[in-house]
Amino acid sequence: MLKTIFYWAGLSLFLVIELRFSYRKNSVSKPKRWMANISFSIINGSIYYLIFFSVLAGIMTQIKSQQLGLLNSISIPDWLKMVLGILILDFFLYIWHLLNHVVPLFWRFHRVHHSDMNMDVSTASRFHIGELLMSGLVRMMVIYSLGISFITYMLFEILVNLSIQFHHSSIRINPFFEKFWVLFFIPPSMHRVHHSVKIKERDSNYGALFSFWDRLFGTLTWGIDQSIILIGIGSHRKFENLGFWHMWFMPFTRKSR
Repeated sequence: MLKTIFYWAGLSLFLVIELRFSYRKNSVSKPKRWMANISFSIINGSIYYLIFFSVLAGIMTQIKSQQLGLLNSISIPDWLKMVLGILILDFFLYIWHLLNHVVPLFWRFHRVHHSDMNMDVSTASRFHIGELLMSGLVRMMVIYSLGISFITYMLFEILVNLSIQFHHSSIRINPFFEKFWVLFFIPPSMHRVHHSVKIKERDSNYGALFSFWDRLFGTLTWGIDQSIILIGIGSHRKFENLGFWHMWFMPFTRKSR
């Protein structure tokens, strides 16, 4: 419930800011995009919740009662376990995101997210249920192996959702602020590069919460002229073919980069 409240609060907040301080004009219909993206999010999110919530709750109950996992095998304060848990979860999310671009099967589902022809806060909700289900399985394995507590997991989910909504948003950000923010976190200009139609630019900037994974592993692309970035995928440039049902069946159509 708490995660849902923060999700809708973040979506509403960034939408209001976008409408007042938009980075660029829309090249396609914003209402139609929002209708497709949010409908997609509600349906897929509901399916994900029904499948994984009780399983995750059971795993975390077992972790707590039996003190399972790597973090519970070492004697450190709970606050430090929480910090390490958030860092490790974000690192695995970075790796998972990178694999979604490298492994052809994963890319088939992840390209639904990248096919959005404009990028704003609603793009942060545009994920195919296939990708969500695979991501959920990976996340459960990481949680069980590490012994992530419920409070750590919930805090991470809230932080990463707000971060993803922020760096997908089409907000005009002060360049001075961005130069400091990018040292640890991800500003919209950094993630906008990741949504470029240019494959070399798209295959970079994989971070979700922290930017230092990209810097550490050499996948950071920074300093691109934002005014010339074309958002989307080169093989999916017809807006009329990017509606709700088109997104559902996109993973099962022809391969593309």
